[in-house]
Amino acid sequence: MGAVVGTLTMQTKQRRPSRDKTDDELEMTMVCHRPEGLEQLEAQTNFTKQELQILYRGFKNECPSGVVNEETFKHIYAQFFPHGDASMYAHYLFNAFDTANNGSIKFKDFVMGLSILLRGTLREKLEWTFHLYDINRDGYINREEMTEIVRAIYDMMGKFTYPAIKGDVPQQHVDAFFQKMDKNKDGVVTLEEFIIACQEDEMMMRSMQLFENVM
Repeated sequence: MGAVVGTLTMQTKQRRPSRDKTDDELEMTMVCHRPEGLEQLEAQTNFTKQELQILYRGFKNECPSGVVNEETFKHIYAQFFPHGDASMYAHYLFNAFDTANNGSIKFKDFVMGLSILLRGTLREKLEWTFHLYDINRDGYINREEMTEIVRAIYDMMGKFTYPAIKGDVPQQHVDAFFQKMDKNKDGVVTLEEFIIACQEDEMMMRSMQLFENVM
């Protein structure tokens, strides 16, 4: 996610740095899909009002209508992974941000998720990551879902990763993770199983933090 934040904030800094908060608040009432007010978003997230203004400028620069669709999201994300295919991971990440499941991300959706990923508690971050892996949103992670996400991450990192990644490495990682997480061996991982396994296993936690870095 640092990649997406980077492109939004970088382009913001390049244009009209002298704007004040009145300009920003006025603009926030004029887009097609008006976001929540700055004060309300400040209360709901871990961002300051000034940080929200910066994020909003960048968001509006990329998405003048006030919403971002999946194709735009994929285009932004692909710019930061030129040696790999980021399309599938961006698809899953988009769905995680699209909490209303309506095919678009509003500014509020974006900053609420970003607040958790960047400044949430450990449990909040793990809960968000769990929902990313829970592709069908049934409250569980099965082996196929975990495999799809992990393969998407490896595809995104590209074939030029050093050392070179063998074709069976993603599946090996999934098998190892699933064996440790599925405590009762019922074939699925619950939220609590996921959180406990990550908290108990330092290597698994580092792996989850590595995956978080490409969000």
